[in-house]
Amino acid sequence: MKGPEFDLSQPLGGPRWGEGRRDSRSDRVVGEGFLGATTSSDAAATEIGRIVDDFLGSMRAALGQVLEALPVDAETLAPVRDIARTVDTALATGDVSMLSGLVDSIQTAGEIVAARVTGGYEVDEFGFDEHFHRTVWLPLWRPLFEHWFRVEVIGAENIPATDSGLIVSNHAGVLPLDGLMTTVAVNDHGGRPLRLLAADLAMTLPVSAPFARRAGATLACAADAERLLEAGHVVAVWPEGFKGLGKPFADRYRLQRFGRGGFVATALAAGSPIIPCSVVGSEEIYPKLGEIPALARLLGLPYMPITPTFPLLGGLGGIPLPTKWTMEFGEPIETGHLSPDAADDPMVVFEITDQVRETIQNTLFRNLARRSSVFFG
Repeated sequence: MKGPEFDLSQPLGGPRWGEGRRDSRSDRVVGEGFLGATTSSDAAATEIGRIVDDFLGSMRAALGQVLEALPVDAETLAPVRDIARTVDTALATGDVSMLSGLVDSIQTAGEIVAARVTGGYEVDEFGFDEHFHRTVWLPLWRPLFEHWFRVEVIGAENIPATDSGLIVSNHAGVLPLDGLMTTVAVNDHGGRPLRLLAADLAMTLPVSAPFARRAGATLACAADAERLLEAGHVVAVWPEGFKGLGKPFADRYRLQRFGRGGFVATALAAGSPIIPCSVVGSEEIYPKLGEIPALARLLGLPYMPITPTFPLLGGLGGIPLPTKWTMEFGEPIETGHLSPDAADDPMVVFEITDQVRETIQNTLFRNLARRSSVFFG
């Protein structure tokens, strides 16, 4: 019996290597290797790698700029050099007794550097140090703004160029990085230093409080806010507070209550416009899946979050996800045509509060609708 005829020019498995068979898992032609089309996962990995490289390069440049800005001279570095010589000699000779004064030397050098960094400059009545804000604080956060979150700023022309203004924004992300990014946006795109109204916790912690005041933050109270506005500053407030900052991931981009409208009363009393600000992207940097209430009470914190990376990865869980941000400043809501007495009218305050909240919420929905990717915009 005559058997079937076979085309011996072709391998038994089908077409020859590189002659057209496609992998069912992607659009890459088998045999094309690195010359063919790449998968979507390959493109995403390449883009994330580029984001990380850009961020690290920008951070190195920013640190160099900060070091250049700090007035550290030979006198300041002398104790550091002495410490280095002492350690080097001790290691060479094995005489550890020479290290007995090492702690005191380190403390002395640290005090000198700290005095040079945080002192010697003019500060205003709220503790704001413009030189520190411009040459140290902003350069430290700008790499995160430009290369990690890649913030797209819309409506910067709505930030007052010379007069006062109250920026009101949504608040989210577990940690208040949106406040820091708004500070960079207002400075770099609006040309104004931003004065933040911070929560009591931020202004009482021993580590953050001194830096917060030097960077432009003050206690979120009506008296301080009104004085800043009357002096012609641009001020920012986040009425959701910790309710917005620590809300569950399932409630992202759903604004929490704006309290009793104290920020509106302050703007009315000062006759300053209110600029609604809507931030998309901050809600996903630390997806909050749950809390550890007992640990939060022990540490005196409003919440102790559980995220996909924290506390599972420890300190690495503090690295925010590189989401793509959009920050839009809306048209100012003018209050100058109203009498300062309107600040005492609950109906007027409620109406403007509702208008601000609705504007921010609608802008969030609009920018979410035009976003195609959490990480790439």
